[in-house]
Amino acid sequence: MAINISIIGAINEVTANEWNKLVDNDNPFARFEFLNALEQHDCVGQTYGWLPQHIIVKENDTLIGASPMYLKNNSYGEFVFDWAWADAYHRSGLEYYPKLVTSIPYTPATGQRFLIKDHARYNEISRLMINAGLQHAKSLGVSSMHWLFTNEPDTQQLKQKNMMLRLGCQFHWQNNNYTSFEHYLSFFNSKNRKKIKRERKQLQQQNIEIEIKTGHEMDGDLWRIYHDFYSSTFDKKSGMATLNLNFFKSIGSSLADNVLILFAKHNDKYVASAFCMRGDKTLYGRHWGCNSHFNNLHFELCYYQGLEYCIEHGLTRFEPGAQGEHKIYRGFLPTKTWSAHWIAHPEFNTIIRKHVQHEQEGMQYYIQDMQSHSPFKQEQRAN
Repeated sequence: MAINISIIGAINEVTANEWNKLVDNDNPFARFEFLNALEQHDCVGQTYGWLPQHIIVKENDTLIGASPMYLKNNSYGEFVFDWAWADAYHRSGLEYYPKLVTSIPYTPATGQRFLIKDHARYNEISRLMINAGLQHAKSLGVSSMHWLFTNEPDTQQLKQKNMMLRLGCQFHWQNNNYTSFEHYLSFFNSKNRKKIKRERKQLQQQNIEIEIKTGHEMDGDLWRIYHDFYSSTFDKKSGMATLNLNFFKSIGSSLADNVLILFAKHNDKYVASAFCMRGDKTLYGRHWGCNSHFNNLHFELCYYQGLEYCIEHGLTRFEPGAQGEHKIYRGFLPTKTWSAHWIAHPEFNTIIRKHVQHEQEGMQYYIQDMQSHSPFKQEQRAN
């Protein structure tokens, strides 16, 4: 059986059906519709420095493996920060960019990076894709290659290939068969339980109404309202709102069951929104924006409503995005995230590998310290 490995410059060089057969149902960001919408609506490409270079593995013209990969001339939208590495290269008179990145653009969510149809052949095909990526990196003469937010199987496979592993931390929630939000809070210590109840009560006193809509329920006007909130967050932080209105409208239609928009209203006017994606088992919190200040509105819209949604719909995990130590007091506990890296320059490879090992020790201590701040009762922590 003939296996052919190639690099494609646009995901639509394969069909949606071919690609999606490789994707885990809990991983909406890796679906063809999401990645294709990024490309079709210029959210990636020359403007933002994400040039598609996807790895494709075919056997007798059947797609059996794929990996979303991009040629990058910056580090924007990755959430695994290597600015210091780039600066060290610059100070040494070397070019750090371009580089290759295997990732979902602008999405710090752990998931498949090696999409493989036949799980029994995972080891074989994932190794082929790692080798193909490295060969492509060497042929382009890039400084490095990076696999970001890898799941456990991908992380272990990259480790076996002697890639340096970098440890990060996010704050995730696990559903321990909670039957209601009140039942969930019953496992909290008194101090944090009272704090959350007080926050939610204060929001109710401000006459805030919450609306939750799937992609099916969003129309053009609602998408424009949502996108104004999304863009306002970047305007306030002098950032770039890379995901445009047409992108959101596209996935709202093509991934309607996976898209979840939470709106807050005050006096019949929308004042804030939060964007989530859901898989079979996991809710992913991604974007938030508001045009007025209300006490505790961010916590309600981005965390508590999502928690209630997960409990009501039987989802087992809630990943509300990157960073945010304040999440721990609301039941989101420190969770390890991983990335893997290959550095072409021998001396920098040695230096960065030592740095990553030292960084990992510090991150382990940080995770342990954060775990000690869990809001759950001692007996719940033991479980």
